[in-house]
Amino acid sequence: MLRVLTLSTLFPDASRPNFGVFVERQTRALASRPGLEVRVVAPIGLPPGLLSRAPHYQSFAEVPAHETWHGLDVRRPRFTTIPGTGGRFHVPALVRALSPVLDRLRGEFAFDVIDAEFFFPDGPAAAALGARYGVPVSIKARGADIHHWGHGATAAQVRRAGRTADGLLAVSAAMKTDMVALGMAAQNIRIHHTGVDLDRFRPCDREAAKAQLNVAAPLIVSLGALIPRKGHDVVIDAMAALPQATLLIAGEGPDHAALQARIAAAGLGDRVRLLGAVAHDDLPALLAAADVMALASSSEGLANAWVEALACGTPVVITDAGGAHEVVAAASTGRIVPRSADAFAAAIGALLADPPAADMVRAAARRFTWPANAAALEEHLAGLVEHASHLRRRA
Repeated sequence: MLRVLTLSTLFPDASRPNFGVFVERQTRALASRPGLEVRVVAPIGLPPGLLSRAPHYQSFAEVPAHETWHGLDVRRPRFTTIPGTGGRFHVPALVRALSPVLDRLRGEFAFDVIDAEFFFPDGPAAAALGARYGVPVSIKARGADIHHWGHGATAAQVRRAGRTADGLLAVSAAMKTDMVALGMAAQNIRIHHTGVDLDRFRPCDREAAKAQLNVAAPLIVSLGALIPRKGHDVVIDAMAALPQATLLIAGEGPDHAALQARIAAAGLGDRVRLLGAVAHDDLPALLAAADVMALASSSEGLANAWVEALACGTPVVITDAGGAHEVVAAASTGRIVPRSADAFAAAIGALLADPPAADMVRAAARRFTWPANAAALEEHLAGLVEHASHLRRRA
């Protein structure tokens, strides 16, 4: 029996059902494999004192400290985050919060390995806890955890964790290259692609699906948090050159007001809509209704939205970010273009004029499955445990 402790600050809860849902889905797939047992620790960061009572954090008060979430045993300890410090104190605070929780958990669940599913602050904390309990540690890099936290005030902590972890995972070959650039050993990094549920994300009657959304025109969909990195402004600006098309943007975030003002200023209010947060269960219908999924990210690891769109038979227009070329390997699946409104408008227009067959688009997603993802993760983690056991026997 392989006993895995999954550690992830990126994990959904009742207040944020879409937050890190891909980590949840991966963990569920891993837990379903025979001969393997999983427990999840999903810490929640809160500012100290009265700041934790601010409206932004109030919803966390009702999140249980221990619950069963979609069949997974999940503990949700709180740790202190200090605003304005660039995250430099996140790791010691997380280790302090986790140590008593894992001390108790270890009495009933003698985990063999710690699987950290986000590089910061999870990775450095996992490295410290692995030493505390004498178990190997794996850390996965997904995107912003390297591109943001791997620089500035927290860079040294990220690099140190990358050098001391027993194994590393990267969501794409491009992500691996970025990790190596930070000084992590290439031979210690395994590429571990995301998965997609091909039974849920699949083509449908596109016109009927559009009708459900009150859309009769060619439909462009964009998915992602409303933050500058996702480039929703670029896709909005591209709509000026696509006068017959409608754009729906699914996501929430601090740029909502600015994007709404941009839509109004461009006179696009009748055919560009911000949908707000869309439940993950509702994404298949939205993506299958789209003629094109467009996302103008400045950086990514390997976006789940790319693969989910392809599984629905919907071609993508994306930037050359992260693992874009690992997903869009042929013109039948979409276009990789510069991060400009003109480039996006031209690529979207070309796909609308000559749409690829849905089954050809979907074929590109068939290698991204959760069973394949879970099998690779189990092999990786079991290998770390076996290697650690071998070293103990030699000692």
